[in-house]
Amino acid sequence: MADWMPHKRIEQLAMAKSWSTILDKSKTVWKIPVEADIALKEFIVVAEPALEKAMSAERTRTVTAQCDEIFTALVAHMRDIKDRYFKKPPLTDPDFISLGLKLKDTIKTPIKSPEGQAAADVTYPGPHLLLLHIKLLEGTTHDPRADHGFRVYYGVLPQGGATLEEAAGISHYLRKSPISGEELPHSQFTRRKKEHIVFSPADSGKSAYFCLRLENAKGGKGPWGPLFSAVIP
Repeated sequence: MADWMPHKRIEQLAMAKSWSTILDKSKTVWKIPVEADIALKEFIVVAEPALEKAMSAERTRTVTAQCDEIFTALVAHMRDIKDRYFKKPPLTDPDFISLGLKLKDTIKTPIKSPEGQAAADVTYPGPHLLLLHIKLLEGTTHDPRADHGFRVYYGVLPQGGATLEEAAGISHYLRKSPISGEELPHSQFTRRKKEHIVFSPADSGKSAYFCLRLENAKGGKGPWGPLFSAVIP
Protein backbone atom coordinates (compact mmCIF):
# COMPACT_ATOMS: atom_id res chain seq x y z
CA MET A 1 0.00 0.00 0.00
CA ALA A 2 1.29 3.46 -0.87
CA ASP A 3 2.29 5.59 2.11
CA TRP A 4 -0.39 8.20 1.25
CA MET A 5 -3.19 5.65 1.39
CA PRO A 6 -4.51 4.56 4.82
CA HIS A 7 -4.20 0.84 5.54
CA LYS A 8 -7.58 0.33 7.20
CA ARG A 9 -10.66 -0.05 5.01
CA ILE A 10 -12.74 2.33 7.12
CA GLU A 11 -10.06 5.03 6.74
CA GLN A 12 -9.81 4.42 2.98
CA LEU A 13 -13.56 4.90 2.70
CA ALA A 14 -13.37 8.08 4.79
CA MET A 15 -10.66 9.46 2.48
CA ALA A 16 -12.73 8.60 -0.59
CA LYS A 17 -15.75 10.41 0.88
CA SER A 18 -13.59 13.42 1.71
CA TRP A 19 -12.24 13.52 -1.85
CA SER A 20 -15.78 13.29 -3.24
CA THR A 21 -16.91 16.25 -1.11
CA ILE A 22 -13.91 18.34 -2.16
CA LEU A 23 -14.34 17.45 -5.85
CA ASP A 24 -17.94 18.68 -5.72
CA LYS A 25 -16.50 22.17 -5.29
CA SER A 26 -13.13 21.93 -7.04
CA LYS A 27 -13.26 19.47 -9.95
CA THR A 28 -13.90 22.21 -12.52
CA VAL A 29 -11.06 24.43 -11.26
CA TRP A 30 -8.73 21.43 -11.00
CA LYS A 31 -9.75 20.26 -14.49
CA ILE A 32 -10.82 16.82 -13.29
CA PRO A 33 -13.28 15.11 -15.68
CA VAL A 34 -16.83 14.65 -14.44
CA GLU A 35 -16.55 10.95 -15.28
CA ALA A 36 -13.74 10.46 -12.76
CA ASP A 37 -15.81 12.12 -10.02
CA ILE A 38 -18.91 10.09 -10.88
CA ALA A 39 -16.92 6.84 -10.81
CA LEU A 40 -15.53 7.73 -7.38
CA LYS A 41 -19.05 8.29 -6.05
CA GLU A 42 -20.21 4.99 -7.54
CA PHE A 43 -17.34 3.14 -5.83
CA ILE A 44 -18.28 4.76 -2.52
CA VAL A 45 -21.93 3.68 -2.91
CA VAL A 46 -20.98 0.01 -3.23
CA ALA A 47 -17.97 0.08 -0.86
CA GLU A 48 -19.81 1.41 2.19
CA PRO A 49 -22.42 -1.39 2.50
CA ALA A 50 -19.81 -4.01 1.53
CA LEU A 51 -17.61 -2.88 4.42
CA GLU A 52 -20.53 -2.81 6.85
CA LYS A 53 -21.44 -6.36 5.88
CA ALA A 54 -17.83 -7.54 6.15
CA MET A 55 -17.66 -6.10 9.69
CA SER A 56 -20.98 -7.58 10.81
CA ALA A 57 -22.13 -10.99 12.00
CA GLU A 58 -22.92 -11.83 8.36
CA ARG A 59 -19.22 -11.94 7.58
CA THR A 60 -18.10 -15.02 5.64
CA ARG A 61 -15.08 -15.77 3.47
CA THR A 62 -17.19 -14.91 0.42
CA VAL A 63 -18.32 -11.61 1.91
CA THR A 64 -14.74 -10.74 2.85
CA ALA A 65 -13.50 -11.57 -0.67
CA GLN A 66 -16.21 -9.42 -2.22
CA CYS A 67 -15.32 -6.52 0.06
CA ASP A 68 -11.62 -6.89 -0.76
CA GLU A 69 -12.38 -6.84 -4.48
CA ILE A 70 -14.49 -3.67 -4.19
CA PHE A 71 -11.88 -1.84 -2.12
CA THR A 72 -9.08 -2.90 -4.45
CA ALA A 73 -10.98 -1.25 -7.30
CA LEU A 74 -11.74 1.84 -5.17
CA VAL A 75 -8.09 2.31 -4.20
CA ALA A 76 -6.98 1.80 -7.81
CA HIS A 77 -9.39 4.53 -8.96
CA MET A 78 -8.20 6.89 -6.23
CA ARG A 79 -4.59 6.24 -7.22
CA ASP A 80 -5.47 6.97 -10.85
CA ILE A 81 -7.10 10.29 -9.89
CA LYS A 82 -4.11 11.22 -7.75
CA ASP A 83 -1.47 10.33 -10.34
CA ARG A 84 -3.34 11.74 -13.33
CA TYR A 85 -4.81 14.95 -11.91
CA PHE A 86 -3.53 15.81 -8.43
CA LYS A 87 0.17 15.85 -9.32
CA LYS A 88 0.03 18.93 -11.55
CA PRO A 89 -1.26 22.51 -11.36
CA PRO A 90 -3.60 24.16 -10.54
CA LEU A 91 -3.51 22.28 -7.21
CA THR A 92 -1.70 24.19 -4.47
CA ASP A 93 0.00 22.98 -1.30
CA PRO A 94 -3.13 23.71 0.78
CA ASP A 95 -5.15 21.70 -1.75
CA PHE A 96 -2.86 18.71 -1.23
CA ILE A 97 -3.19 19.00 2.53
CA SER A 98 -6.99 19.19 2.29
CA LEU A 99 -6.95 15.88 0.36
CA GLY A 100 -4.96 14.19 3.12
CA LEU A 101 -1.84 13.95 0.96
CA LYS A 102 1.75 14.65 1.93
CA LEU A 103 3.57 17.52 0.29
CA LYS A 104 6.55 16.57 -1.83
CA ASP A 105 9.78 17.09 0.08
CA THR A 106 11.87 19.48 -2.03
CA ILE A 107 14.65 19.81 0.55
CA LYS A 108 17.38 17.30 -0.14
CA THR A 109 18.61 15.40 2.88
CA PRO A 110 22.32 16.06 3.28
CA ILE A 111 24.50 12.98 2.90
CA LYS A 112 26.99 12.68 5.71
CA SER A 113 30.50 11.48 5.01
CA PRO A 114 31.20 7.98 6.33
CA GLU A 115 32.57 7.74 9.84
CA GLY A 116 33.84 4.15 9.85
CA GLN A 117 37.28 2.78 9.02
CA ALA A 118 38.18 -0.18 6.83
CA ALA A 119 41.16 -2.47 6.43
CA ALA A 120 41.84 -5.70 4.55
CA ASP A 121 43.53 -9.06 4.79
CA VAL A 122 45.60 -10.11 1.77
CA THR A 123 45.74 -13.44 -0.05
CA TYR A 124 47.70 -14.45 -3.15
CA PRO A 125 45.46 -16.05 -5.81
CA GLY A 126 47.98 -15.93 -8.67
CA PRO A 127 51.07 -14.35 -10.24
CA HIS A 128 51.24 -10.53 -9.89
CA LEU A 129 47.75 -10.62 -8.34
CA LEU A 130 46.62 -9.75 -4.81
CA LEU A 131 43.15 -10.29 -3.33
CA LEU A 132 41.98 -7.89 -0.63
CA HIS A 133 39.44 -9.24 1.87
CA ILE A 134 37.93 -5.93 3.00
CA LYS A 135 36.54 -5.56 6.51
CA LEU A 136 35.36 -2.83 8.84
CA LEU A 137 37.59 -2.26 11.82
CA GLU A 138 36.27 -3.54 15.14
CA GLY A 139 34.43 -0.83 17.03
CA THR A 140 33.94 1.32 13.96
CA THR A 141 30.53 2.81 13.16
CA HIS A 142 28.82 2.20 9.83
CA ASP A 143 25.18 2.70 8.83
CA PRO A 144 24.20 -0.36 6.74
CA ARG A 145 21.44 1.69 5.05
CA ALA A 146 23.93 4.21 3.69
CA ASP A 147 25.14 3.93 0.10
CA HIS A 148 28.78 3.32 0.98
CA GLY A 149 31.61 1.54 -0.78
CA PHE A 150 35.37 1.42 -0.36
CA ARG A 151 38.13 3.44 -1.98
CA VAL A 152 41.30 1.33 -2.18
CA TYR A 153 44.48 3.41 -2.42
CA TYR A 154 47.70 1.67 -3.37
CA GLY A 155 51.22 2.15 -4.66
CA VAL A 156 54.21 -0.03 -5.56
CA LEU A 157 57.66 0.29 -4.02
CA PRO A 158 60.60 -1.24 -5.93
CA GLN A 159 63.46 -2.62 -3.90
CA GLY A 160 65.61 0.32 -2.85
CA GLY A 161 62.94 2.82 -3.95
CA ALA A 162 62.06 4.24 -7.37
CA THR A 163 64.21 6.59 -9.38
CA LEU A 164 62.90 10.04 -10.25
CA GLU A 165 62.08 8.76 -13.73
CA GLU A 166 60.17 5.75 -12.36
CA ALA A 167 58.27 7.92 -9.89
CA ALA A 168 57.23 10.32 -12.67
CA GLY A 169 56.29 7.55 -15.12
CA ILE A 170 52.87 6.02 -15.74
CA SER A 171 53.31 3.51 -12.89
CA HIS A 172 54.18 6.26 -10.38
CA TYR A 173 56.39 3.96 -8.35
CA LEU A 174 57.06 4.98 -4.77
CA ARG A 175 60.49 6.38 -3.91
CA LYS A 176 60.27 5.32 -0.26
CA SER A 177 57.96 3.52 2.15
CA PRO A 178 54.82 5.65 2.66
CA ILE A 179 53.66 6.68 6.10
CA SER A 180 50.08 7.66 5.17
CA GLY A 181 47.41 6.99 2.55
CA GLU A 182 47.89 10.43 0.98
CA GLU A 183 51.18 9.24 -0.48
CA LEU A 184 49.65 6.39 -2.48
CA PRO A 185 49.25 7.37 -6.17
CA HIS A 186 46.57 4.90 -7.36
CA SER A 187 43.03 4.14 -6.24
CA GLN A 188 39.98 2.17 -7.27
CA PHE A 189 36.43 2.14 -5.90
CA THR A 190 34.57 -1.02 -5.01
CA ARG A 191 31.41 -2.14 -3.25
CA ARG A 192 32.67 -5.70 -2.94
CA LYS A 193 34.21 -7.20 0.17
CA LYS A 194 36.72 -9.06 -2.03
CA GLU A 195 38.68 -6.95 -4.50
CA HIS A 196 41.41 -8.10 -6.90
CA ILE A 197 44.34 -5.76 -7.49
CA VAL A 198 46.17 -6.65 -10.71
CA PHE A 199 49.80 -5.66 -11.21
CA SER A 200 52.11 -5.99 -14.20
CA PRO A 201 54.47 -8.99 -14.47
CA ALA A 202 57.36 -6.57 -13.93
CA ASP A 203 55.99 -5.78 -10.44
CA SER A 204 56.52 -9.30 -9.09
CA GLY A 205 58.75 -9.16 -6.03
CA LYS A 206 58.01 -5.50 -5.34
CA SER A 207 56.06 -4.34 -2.26
CA ALA A 208 52.53 -3.04 -2.64
CA TYR A 209 51.22 -0.61 -0.03
CA PHE A 210 47.51 -0.13 0.67
CA CYS A 211 45.20 2.11 2.63
CA LEU A 212 41.38 2.08 2.55
CA ARG A 213 38.64 4.61 3.16
CA LEU A 214 34.87 4.32 3.17
CA GLU A 215 33.33 6.45 0.43
CA ASN A 216 29.69 7.30 -0.29
CA ALA A 217 27.90 7.86 -3.60
CA LYS A 218 28.58 11.60 -3.45
CA GLY A 219 32.32 11.10 -3.02
CA GLY A 220 32.30 11.85 0.70
CA LYS A 221 35.17 9.98 2.32
CA GLY A 222 35.65 8.65 5.82
CA PRO A 223 38.86 8.59 7.85
CA TRP A 224 41.88 6.66 6.66
CA GLY A 225 42.27 3.07 7.73
CA PRO A 226 45.61 1.57 8.70
CA LEU A 227 48.43 1.39 6.13
CA PHE A 228 49.50 -2.16 5.23
CA SER A 229 51.67 -3.87 2.63
CA ALA A 230 52.22 -7.16 0.82
CA VAL A 231 54.86 -8.51 -1.56
CA ILE A 232 53.49 -8.97 -5.08
CA PRO A 233 53.86 -12.65 -6.17
